[in-house]
Amino acid sequence: MIDLNADLGEGFGRWRLTDDEQLLSVVTSANVACGFHAGDAVTMRRVCELAAERGVRIGAQVSYHDLAGFGRRAMDVPPDELAAEVAYQIGALEVFARAAGTRVSYVKPHGALYNRVVRDAEQAAAVIAGVLLAGKGLSVLGPPGSRLLELAGAAGLPAVPEAFADRGYTEEATLVPRGQDGALVTDPESVVVRSVTLARTGVVASHLGTPLAIRARSLCVHGDTPGAVDLARRVRERLEASGVRVEAFV
Repeated sequence: MIDLNADLGEGFGRWRLTDDEQLLSVVTSANVACGFHAGDAVTMRRVCELAAERGVRIGAQVSYHDLAGFGRRAMDVPPDELAAEVAYQIGALEVFARAAGTRVSYVKPHGALYNRVVRDAEQAAAVIAGVLLAGKGLSVLGPPGSRLLELAGAAGLPAVPEAFADRGYTEEATLVPRGQDGALVTDPESVVVRSVTLARTGVVASHLGTPLAIRARSLCVHGDTPGAVDLARRVRERLEASGVRVEAFV
């Protein structure tokens, strides 16, 4: 059994990046941009309504306040400020989720923040403080073995490890930084095969070919990948054909 998630709502104004409607017909969980790296009020509301209609779980994809850099630039944010910003993003999305008859079920960091909380205990603690400040027992979706999930569990929050179907892994089982060779897996069949192997065996090859043990409850297919809808659909079909049940983790 595995969850299939994608980053959605990553646009604002007249600009659209992700095919939210089509992806929501495939995934079981939606990581919705909350306005700090992408997204705006109208987009958030629309995605929440579509997700509620399709029974897709809604997650707040929180990030550094970096709209110009799409949340992928390294930033140093004081812990108290980061905690408040995380709570702010969750709260904004919760308004639209509630209006659509559902709720925010989990939180997932985005971009530079996601990579930072793998090892940075201070920033990870700030994210968890923000989740707790939002006042809900939300699940936390993040990298296996990270400080983020360690601190989530210590705070009594469900810690959910995830893996990436279309991102390369280093020898240390972290994501290959974007811009470096091997960061993205672009061949559709390779993504599909990796997805099935991850779900069934908990193993993925690093960018150098080394087998890595990554036990994940959720699998991410990036919504901004070219051909993301077709790719996500192929991944789900192959998972189900191989005997893996695709189901939300919350």
